[in-house]
Amino acid sequence: MSLFSPRILLQIEGAALFALSVFLYHSIGAGWVLFAVLFLWPDLFMAGYLVNTRVGARLYNLVHTEVLPVALAGVSFGLRRSALLAFALIWLAHIGMDRALGYGLKYPTLFKDTHFQRVL
Repeated sequence: MSLFSPRILLQIEGAALFALSVFLYHSIGAGWVLFAVLFLWPDLFMAGYLVNTRVGARLYNLVHTEVLPVALAGVSFGLRRSALLAFALIWLAHIGMDRALGYGLKYPTLFKDTHFQRVL
């Protein structure tokens, strides 16, 4: 697999998002216990798969895209709410880690059908 394959580039991009999120989290002085407690919260939305794969994929994808945490980070700056920013950075770090490990957004077919597999 080439260093410039889409899969590898997406994983590098995820690692960069993870590293930047952790750096910024550290920079705002937020507590690491909070980080550890909330780091896996987006994975709770996998419970949607208990209903069916369509619901599961939609819920999983909703919380595993960067749009909502980036919007939350922007709102937190506007409102000057460091707790919201900390939460947004934890959320982004989780997404970055997932991408770095090769976990992608889900298709409504099977849990293992992700945008990483479709890219290959």
